[in-house]
Amino acid sequence: MSRLTRRRALLAGAGCLLPAWQYRLFTAPKKKLPVAAVVTVYHENSHADVIVGKILEGYKQDGGPGPDLELVALYVDQVPPQDLSRSLARRHGFRLARSIEEALTLGKGRLQVRGVLSIGEHGRYPREPRTGQVMYPRKRFFDQIVQVFRRTGQVVPVFNDKHLSYDWAGAWAMYRTAREMKVPLLAGSSLPVAWRVPALSWQQPVPLQRAVAYGYGGLESYGFHALEMLQCMVENRRGGETGVRWVQAVRRDALRDRWAWVPRLTKAAVGITGQKPRRVPPEAEHHWYYLVQYTDGFQAAVAMNAAGVNQFAFAARLAGKSEPVATWFALQEGKPYLHFAYLVRAIEHLIRTGKPPYPVERTLLTTGVLHAAMRSIAAGGKQVPTPELERLAYQPSRWPHAPGRPPRPRG
Repeated sequence: MSRLTRRRALLAGAGCLLPAWQYRLFTAPKKKLPVAAVVTVYHENSHADVIVGKILEGYKQDGGPGPDLELVALYVDQVPPQDLSRSLARRHGFRLARSIEEALTLGKGRLQVRGVLSIGEHGRYPREPRTGQVMYPRKRFFDQIVQVFRRTGQVVPVFNDKHLSYDWAGAWAMYRTAREMKVPLLAGSSLPVAWRVPALSWQQPVPLQRAVAYGYGGLESYGFHALEMLQCMVENRRGGETGVRWVQAVRRDALRDRWAWVPRLTKAAVGITGQKPRRVPPEAEHHWYYLVQYTDGFQAAVAMNAAGVNQFAFAARLAGKSEPVATWFALQEGKPYLHFAYLVRAIEHLIRTGKPPYPVERTLLTTGVLHAAMRSIAAGGKQVPTPELERLAYQPSRWPHAPGRPPRPRG
């Protein structure tokens, strides 16, 4: 074997070490698999744009290398003035479907796609009166996708962007239906596959004692990202994931006694980002801590907007270590938002193999924890028991995150 051939073989075998667009250059192109996308809206920088756009225009959305997927149909639920779907359909030749069934069957009565991307994020939708959560139609999308599966007697993998539903009942129904119908289902945030600076990943169970995820932004929309970041790390503790007993959202002045360690780990998480924290008034609207009590006795917390730093980070204490370990979950903060390229890689793996690269139970759990946290905030910080999550056990996967550091945004 020549040196060049050997190098390419090694790179292909260790593709997780390469940026996705470079990984594509060192592997033989595969036949493109047809997919359909079902989205709420499609405008600049929407989740539809930064996910489906990478199928249409490459990982960097500049016409370069991309996934071996082909968008053949798109259903758009709302069409605002800044819509891009119409012009993209003319440019790329995919079908603009008038219904979800048409997107999956192209009007032929049988599935014409190998996978479905359901992206229920952005758009004008009502809020749940009690918790204020946006009632994105993720479950409605999933139910209509499943109806097509039932009518055709065919099933293909489905990717659901972000949490499964705004409420636990909807999320559990989606999960249960997928299991009953044997639908390969992947869901979640782009945070678990984003860059980690310094790199921190565990290939075996670790003796985790306590952990904090620092997040910023909206308590639901970005709180979900923070929870996914937390969960993709703490599920690696000895014994794997066991479930959650209760959740409580509190202000900083309520962190005492058993939870007095949270501010110290929050400081370690924020410190790893290299950004200078600033004082946030304790009564600030978006300044909350989500306390999570797991069934095995493990404790973790999400610190939302606690230091005025617009970054995501994680810190934990490990048995036998005097200092906490910490990592910054770094994102490319501008177009083409290449952390979504690594999410698209995971989606392609799902569609090509029929096997989710990491467990959907992770997102089922974070969906339930988020819903409990929103209920706790609505109740003024009351502790919310989560019997529905107490036995939600699973083992983590070893799917890789993005290597190195995020590149500068375009321009």
